[in-house]
Amino acid sequence: MDLLSGAESTSATDLIKDSSEATFMEDVVEASQEIPVIVDFWAPWCGPCKTLGPALEEAVTAAKGAVKMVKINVDEAQMIASQMRIQSIPTVYAFFKGQPVDGFQGALPGSEIKAFIDRVIEAAGGESPGGQLEDAVQAAEEMLAEGAAVDAAQTFAAILGEDPNHAAAYGGLVRAHIALDDLEQAEAILNGAPAEISNAPELEAAHAQLELAKQAADAGPVAELTAAVEAEPDNHQARFDLAQALHANGDVEEAVTQLLELFRRDREWNEGAAKSQLFTIFDALKPNDPIVLNGRRKLSSMIFA
Repeated sequence: MDLLSGAESTSATDLIKDSSEATFMEDVVEASQEIPVIVDFWAPWCGPCKTLGPALEEAVTAAKGAVKMVKINVDEAQMIASQMRIQSIPTVYAFFKGQPVDGFQGALPGSEIKAFIDRVIEAAGGESPGGQLEDAVQAAEEMLAEGAAVDAAQTFAAILGEDPNHAAAYGGLVRAHIALDDLEQAEAILNGAPAEISNAPELEAAHAQLELAKQAADAGPVAELTAAVEAEPDNHQARFDLAQALHANGDVEEAVTQLLELFRRDREWNEGAAKSQLFTIFDALKPNDPIVLNGRRKLSSMIFA
C-alpha cells in the first residue's frame, strides 16, 4: 500500500544539491517560487554540521518532492552568509517565494527536524507526508473502532512502511493484533519496536492493553467472584480477581471501583497490586477518559489523605 502515491516522484539528486554565490539566485530564490527550499549553511570544520546535514537530507528525501534542500559552505560563500546574517553554524533557513519563512540554529533531533520540514511544507500550502500519515492513522483507528481489525492492521503496517518510527502506527498495529486475539504476534511487534520510540506514550498504552488482554485469558467468572467478595469483603485476592474479570468483560469502570476499594482496605496488599493494576488500566485508556480522570482523582485522595 503506497500511502504517498500522490506525492511528486523526484530523485535525490534533484532534491538536494550544493550551491554557491554564483548559483544562489537560481538554486534558492528562483527555485523557491514553486517549492520551499531548505538552505543548510555549514562548514567542513563544524562538528554539529556533520550530524545535522545527513539528518536534514533524510527528512527532505522522506518528504518526496514537497521540499528541496540546498547546502551552502559558508567558507566559500561569505558574501551570502553576511547578507543572511549567519552568526553561527549550522544555521538553516527555509525559503518560499524567494523569502526566508522559517529557520533554526544548531543541531536538532530527528523528530524536531521532521516537524520543521512538515511546518514549512504546510506553510507553503502543501500537504506534508507527515500530514498524510496522520490522516491514515486516523482512518486506521476508525477501522479498529468499527471492528475491522484486519484492515486496520494492514493500514498501520503500511504507515510503518513509510515511517518505521511512527509511534502511533506502531501502537495501533499492536492493538489491532490484540483485537484479533493474536497476543503472541502483538507482543512480538511490541518487542521489535525501534529504541527511539520504545518509551512513547502510544507504545506504553499498547503494552498496558496487552498485559490486560493476557490477564483476560485467565479471568474467572464474574458471578462467582462477586459472590465470593460479598460473602467475604476482606478476601483481597477474590476482589482483585473480580476486578480482572470485570475488565475482561468490558466493565472497566466497575473494575476500577473494585481496585480502589481494595486499595482503600489494604494499599500494601501483594506489594501494592491494586495500585499497580489501576495504573495499567489508566495507561491503556486515553488520558482524558472520564474513567481515568475520576479514578486518578479518587486514588490521589486516598494516597494523600
